Amino acid sequence: MNKKLGLTALGAALALGLTACGGGGAGSNNDTADADPGDLTIGVAMPTQTSERWIADGEAVESQLEEAGYDVNLQFAGDDIPTQAQQIDQMITEGADLLIVAAIDGTALSAQLQNAADQGIPVISYDRLIRDTENVDFYVSFDNYKVGVAQGTALLAGLGVTDKDGNPTGATGPFNVELFAGSLDDNNAGFFFNGAYDTLEPFIEDGTLVVKSGQTSIEQAATLRWSQETAQRRMEDLLTSSYSDGSVVNGVLSPYDGISRGIITALQNAGYGTDAKPMPVITGQDAEIASVKLIQDGVQSSTIFKDTRQLAEQAVTAAEAFLEGEEPEANDTETYDNGVKVVPSYLLPVETVYAEDIQSKLIDSGYWTAEEVASGQSD
Repeated sequence: MNKKLGLTALGAALALGLTACGGGGAGSNNDTADADPGDLTIGVAMPTQTSERWIADGEAVESQLEEAGYDVNLQFAGDDIPTQAQQIDQMITEGADLLIVAAIDGTALSAQLQNAADQGIPVISYDRLIRDTENVDFYVSFDNYKVGVAQGTALLAGLGVTDKDGNPTGATGPFNVELFAGSLDDNNAGFFFNGAYDTLEPFIEDGTLVVKSGQTSIEQAATLRWSQETAQRRMEDLLTSSYSDGSVVNGVLSPYDGISRGIITALQNAGYGTDAKPMPVITGQDAEIASVKLIQDGVQSSTIFKDTRQLAEQAVTAAEAFLEGEEPEANDTETYDNGVKVVPSYLLPVETVYAEDIQSKLIDSGYWTAEEVASGQSD
């Protein structure tokens, strides 16, 4: 996936993202301001290599930081919280000058981040907000509430309740839908679910949509660690408990492509995906190649594309600013309260991808090749 790691607009991003605030901010590191980048080390902590998305993020951040001249210590934690804590401790011990952290559990790193703060090491929270500590200096992510809105809108559009812009069509249903959410230890899961539910709720209240299982809270819908296997088991349980009367599922809100594939497996095993029993409308997120193939084949309905190359660029921009003794530019200083403080943030836009968008949004942009989409596998 090296083709995805180019500095597509890094120079422009650095020019936009770097603002001279005189240094001296909470995360500014004046000790590194005059250092050569080659003498500085950035620790990058990623949650897992079991997800295609996080592999791409790790490689993108590492490649772009190295292109900017920094030494990089990239570690994946295998979705194990103690492992990630140990990795961050080791990065600090080995003299990291800045940390970029995509947390497994956003509440589990307080001791490590206090250690970083005690040594003047700035911390950038990457995509998943680190909570319950003052020792996080900046947050780079996508507009996560809007991700949820886009997923809810895609579900409605797939059912024909609205058009793709969210304008009601007059369709009255009722349509049976089920709701899935992400992992409760990931701060983003709440934003995704709230954005989606706020979009769907008016149609649930007027009876256009029916959640036949009655499971409408995020606690009921949550999927620990975003696990495909856990999602498959829950979908199987829902089919057994709520659809054994011969009724069918018309749509499923899924917050992530891996969860979507688990849902699809459960539905296919139950006979969905035929002319007699069509596959429900199923949403997703991250444009993982296996799911892009499913969208092209008409199995999954949509996914939310979050260009990890742009997120990596913004992380590099923020790192550059801190290491030059400045403050990175935030475009949101109100939304992301981590329980101790509002963390200054830079949020990137997202795009919904349907089958007809694969060429223009994913292939033409160089994110995936036509051959990868056709095979459902990355090179």
